[in-house]
Amino acid sequence: MDKLNLFFSKIKEVTFWQRIFSWAKIRTLSYDAFEEFKSFEKNLTTHKESFDELKNNFTQIKTKNDNFLAKVQDLDKLVEKKDFQIETLDSKIDQLNETINNLNTNVSKFESAKEEREKDYENKIAQLNQVKDNLEKERIRLNDERVKEKDDYFQNMKKLWSEHEETVQQHIKSICQTYLVNYVDKVPFKGSPDNTIEICDEYIIFDAKSPASDDLTNFPKYIKAQTESVKKYAKLENVKKDIFLVIPTNTIDSISQLFYNMSDYNVYVITNDSIEPIILSLKKIEEYEFAEKLSPEDRDNICRIIGKFVHTTKRKIQIDQFFTSLFIELIVKCSNELPEDILKQVVELEKAEKLNPPTEKRAKQILTKDLRERNVVLNAEAKIRDIEIPANFDDIKKLE
Repeated sequence: MDKLNLFFSKIKEVTFWQRIFSWAKIRTLSYDAFEEFKSFEKNLTTHKESFDELKNNFTQIKTKNDNFLAKVQDLDKLVEKKDFQIETLDSKIDQLNETINNLNTNVSKFESAKEEREKDYENKIAQLNQVKDNLEKERIRLNDERVKEKDDYFQNMKKLWSEHEETVQQHIKSICQTYLVNYVDKVPFKGSPDNTIEICDEYIIFDAKSPASDDLTNFPKYIKAQTESVKKYAKLENVKKDIFLVIPTNTIDSISQLFYNMSDYNVYVITNDSIEPIILSLKKIEEYEFAEKLSPEDRDNICRIIGKFVHTTKRKIQIDQFFTSLFIELIVKCSNELPEDILKQVVELEKAEKLNPPTEKRAKQILTKDLRERNVVLNAEAKIRDIEIPANFDDIKKLE
């Protein structure tokens, strides 16, 4: 482009005289400039073709680039989406990690609590086994105590039965001494009854009878046989035809029949506490010098009194039997149905209790007047507490 530029520069600066005298140089310069122009044009054509090719290439590249940019944009969107998903997943992972940490903490707590529960369970099992052993020992102890109590009870029964004859004898002698009744130490007839008293020149026999063992099954048969054996006394002169067999109080519930009419004589089965009222009723006959001089009315009165005493005695025995059964049933229920701790406390309180009934003094008579006064006081207390009093309880007649 230098020659072409020089040509155009000369043309712009050429003078008139230079056109006349120096035109050949200008023309030569024009040729050179033209050649250079042709060369430039050729190069330009070549460059144009290259440019078009480059332009086509650029267009292709631009198209590819646009496609690439579109893909890049899609990738950017996908990346943004993936980033969002990653952030979401990271958040979830954080939440999961927190949950896992919480779970691990809870697991640790659970494991710790589990160990504590296992220790507590083992301790409670050990305590339960100890309580079970204690209860078993207590059950064995209570069973041994009950067996011992039962054995002691039967031993006491045997002792009472073995001493029954002497007890009855001492009781009858005491009554005879108190009420001035003749106790016959040696009877003037054949035989040796356990106890004999004399009222109105009649000998009244009280024979003491007790079981041979703690088995009361055959005791009624034994008593029935004894009602036959006392016939040897009933047939004797001056022996009263009413004979009394005295049995222990704790055997009365095994006897179903308390009176035997043996045709020629009568046999009454009584207990030790029935002797006194019977002797007192028989003693009433002493108010008459001779029994044959009694008027029919007096005889009826005596029979009525004796009958009432006999009925009262039987009724007393029947009531005692009834309440004895109830008390025994109640004691059995206490032993079987009360909780062990309450039963243990009841047993301890029972051991601490003591009953002190009025003592009986040999020289002091039990007056009906005192009994009636005491009865009035009890009736008054019962009325205050709305307790019903049995009928005819005030109908006790004065015995003195």
